[in-house]
Parts: sequence; structure tokens; C-alpha cells
Amino acid sequence: MNVLVWSARQGKENNLRVRWIWIDKFVEFVSGQRAVAIKNVSLAEEHLHDHFPGYPIMPASLLIEAMAQTGGILVGEMRNFSEKVILAKISKAVFHAVVRPGDQVRLEAVVDNIAEEAATVSGTIRRDQELIAEIGLMFSHIDKNLGGMEFPEENFVFDNDQFMDLMRSYRLERTS
Repeated sequence: MNVLVWSARQGKENNLRVRWIWIDKFVEFVSGQRAVAIKNVSLAEEHLHDHFPGYPIMPASLLIEAMAQTGGILVGEMRNFSEKVILAKISKAVFHAVVRPGDQVRLEAVVDNIAEEAATVSGTIRRDQELIAEIGLMFSHIDKNLGGMEFPEENFVFDNDQFMDLMRSYRLERTS
């Protein structure tokens, strides 16, 4: 019997990265201004079985992460993913309702400010017209902030070609 065993070392050697993407698709993307993404919450998502047994809800931390991915991609795209963008601060996270399996949520991220070393984004999460959460985030361009430290050449999430492939798969084009 042949058994295939995969290790993190093999993945690193083969440049494979496991990605936890918490958004399903973009429905709007205006370069440098705003992005709107959709997340369909399914009981097939394993984390829902433990949070909470008998009453599964999407953890607030993962909703924040989905907004961070939406906003972080928006910020990274502004410079063609030439810099590494990381979440530096959650300045606001106010939740008004829970998200359950079967819900579809709409994540809207708006760039409030962008500077050489950082960007701020505000966002809302809605289920239909119901406001689920209000989130404020700050992103750091680590290439500009951590002088002297070396990072891998590849971007942490996407490069420009990967982003354009993703947008084509959603049948969206950049809008300025």
C-alpha cells in the first residue's frame, strides 16, 4: 500500500502555502477606494461544530479576519502587491448580531487613509440590510516600517498576477 505523507517542510520546499481565505468572492472592487466581498457561511465549515455545539455561530474573530482579508487585499492592490501588508491594529469591532450557518454576509471595506507606512480601513458586515458589525482596521506596510529586517521576496497573500487571476475568476475588472 502506498501512503502519501505531506509535511510542512515539503510544502515549504515546494513553495506550497495553506491559505485560510474567509471570503468567497468579490462583487465590487474600486481600486484604492473600496471593496465588497461575500462570505457564505456553511455548516460544512468545521469551526462551526465547536462554536457552539447545538447553536453554531461564526466566531467574531473570523468575521474580523474576513474583513481584514477584504481590506488587506484592497490596500495591497493599491501598490500592485509590491509591499507586504499586515494587520497592525483593530481599532474598532462592534457586533450587533450573530452570523449562523446558511447566512450570506456582505463585507464592505473602505480606505479611510493611506500613507507610505500604513493604511486605515473602515468596514461593515451586513446580512441583507441588517448591520452585523462595524470594524476599523489599520494595516502596516512592513517593508516600510521594519527597516533592516529581511522578508521573503514573495508577498504574504497575493502577488499582482494571482490577484488578477482571482478577479477574473469573479468576472470583475479593476475600476479606478
